Amino acid sequence: MSLLARPLRAAVCTVLVLSGCVTAGPAAADAPACGHGRALRYVVAFDRGTTESAAREQVTAACGATTGYYPQIAVAVATSGDPSFGARIGLDRAFSAQAERLAAQRVTEVRPQPARATLPVTDPARVPTADLSGQQWDMRMINAGQATGDSDGRRDVVVGVLDSGIDPDHPDLTGALDRDDSAGCLTGEPDRSPSAWAPTTSVHGTHVAGIIAAADDGRGVTGVAPGVRVASVKVIDDRGYADPEAAVCGLMWAASRHLRLTNSSFFVNPWTLSCIRGDDRGVVHEVLARAVEYSTSAGTLNVAAATNEAVDLTPSARSGSAGPGSGCEALPAGLRDVVAVSAVGSDRVKAGYSSYGLGVIDVTAPGGETGECVLSTVPGGYAPLCGTSMAAPHVTGVLALLAAASPSAGPRQLRRTLDAQAMPMPCPADYDLTGDGTQDAYCAGYEGFNGFYGHGMVDALAAAAPRGKPDLAR
Repeated sequence: MSLLARPLRAAVCTVLVLSGCVTAGPAAADAPACGHGRALRYVVAFDRGTTESAAREQVTAACGATTGYYPQIAVAVATSGDPSFGARIGLDRAFSAQAERLAAQRVTEVRPQPARATLPVTDPARVPTADLSGQQWDMRMINAGQATGDSDGRRDVVVGVLDSGIDPDHPDLTGALDRDDSAGCLTGEPDRSPSAWAPTTSVHGTHVAGIIAAADDGRGVTGVAPGVRVASVKVIDDRGYADPEAAVCGLMWAASRHLRLTNSSFFVNPWTLSCIRGDDRGVVHEVLARAVEYSTSAGTLNVAAATNEAVDLTPSARSGSAGPGSGCEALPAGLRDVVAVSAVGSDRVKAGYSSYGLGVIDVTAPGGETGECVLSTVPGGYAPLCGTSMAAPHVTGVLALLAAASPSAGPRQLRRTLDAQAMPMPCPADYDLTGDGTQDAYCAGYEGFNGFYGHGMVDALAAAAPRGKPDLAR
């Protein structure tokens, strides 16, 4: 499962290493007859600068069919029923999450996970109208309640919610939903039809969207940045999986639509505990890194949850040098241009489930703990959920406030201001959550920047610049 509203599990798989040298597939004349089996989807990384026609030729020669190509990053989405497709085109550049899950099921004899129940259609007239803002401890923690007065410029800010879909009928979100910029990306290619981006089995995306932009209308909940718009970019399927081709599609779609921000409250990684050990970063890392790099250069700042696996993501351990850490990498949160977010509970202490890591975590925000989760919108009403999934949209909402106050600010300017305005939080003197006398995690760094909280707690009040404040991009 890839949603970050609860502890995660994924299949163990063979790590694929992306080498610096990419070789062409066998010539069609020399290739053996194509095999036939279940058609599976692959993401394929080519040398940068590879044309679409050249990529299609290589995919065809390897017994596959190209269904999409992103020439800006030289990444293709392909399908093939030949079990040898990956080997033919090169295991150093092709990956199929579907194939890895099937292989894991065969090895462990685990039956495929059944589909979830379909969500009921929201009847706006039956959504509770009571004001629930008194239960939003999370908003008070980041000073969001004091930052909702001036909404100038917010309608011009569109946030891509890369998730499981946003309920188009929820009264707290209907005014915020940007249907024109919404798309479904489950196949690796954007589909703008409403049925492709609407939620079908999961409340997750609707909950995340509410934290960012739920209306300040005196009923239900209020988001961090009411007045900004959200686009539903569906990358999580009905079983909770976010495959790499879907994530690449979502990032590239956001860039093509010039969205200021994206929120990724999921992880893309078929390895257990988000771990790609040693230097085995693989195709998944490469295609996502290219997509994030491109979207950042196009003006989109990406925010991602650190995962709920309580692992140390400190990069020194991945590079083979001495130091703490598990050798794990969270994708996309661990990528250089992504704002990675850890979660705290109502006590302002890192939540036990939240992953962490010096040099990875940029800022922290409320994610809740069992018994006191974050209340937000869900189809049909409101519900509490806990996780770094909930922490990340608080940060995205604060960035949306910054973007509205500074229309010319690019990703790097927004990020610098976010870090500078964060409220520093020192490492806890004692992090023994279970009371057994043993530290449950170790926080490296100092008050202004550490592995638990990064630069600190985000501050919505500071981000909601008063009218007339100079544009931070200038």
